[in-house]
Amino acid sequence: MAASRLAAFLGGLAVLWIAVASPLASLDDELLIAHMLQHLLIMTVAAPLILRGAPRRFGRHFIHPAICWLAGTAAVLVWHIPTCFELGMSSGVWHLVEQVSFLASGLLFWWPIVQSSARFPEWSAPLYLFVATIPCDALSAFLTFCDRVVYPSYLSAGRLLDLSALDDQQWAGTLMWVWVTFAYLAPAASITMRLLSPRHEARGGL
Repeated sequence: MAASRLAAFLGGLAVLWIAVASPLASLDDELLIAHMLQHLLIMTVAAPLILRGAPRRFGRHFIHPAICWLAGTAAVLVWHIPTCFELGMSSGVWHLVEQVSFLASGLLFWWPIVQSSARFPEWSAPLYLFVATIPCDALSAFLTFCDRVVYPSYLSAGRLLDLSALDDQQWAGTLMWVWVTFAYLAPAASITMRLLSPRHEARGGL
């Protein structure tokens, strides 16, 4: 188990590096889809892997799961408000603040799922994840179907991949929509199937 935790932790750090320090990071000023990919990698891949690598029951009494859910959801919504988004794009310092907040909120969001405790009964995990998809889906749909460019920074950015700023925005919204759906609902379905399995019932899990 120690080896698997170490592998998860190192894997999380590797994904974090890909998001913030690899050539991908240099594209976020040019493409919203690259910027969105950064956020998704940090919050839905790096954060849970880093938590998976932490000692079991790490921070088990740290904070109420409702606060964890609100932190993860608020970070996504607030940083995609145009004013806040443009602030994050305005300087390296604010961009760093944005990325750190995504990592911190991602760690908080996934903590009740990865580091489960009595404060977060297992049966509530699928609901926790399902409800989290709703605000993300709303934001994704807005970006996908909006007929104007929401973030002015990308109007003046150099165009890559022969994408217009609006096409880029629509692809970014679609990426978020599909990615979050699988990232949240796949573990929710897995947990549900485990809870309903005869083996789990035989152990008195329900």
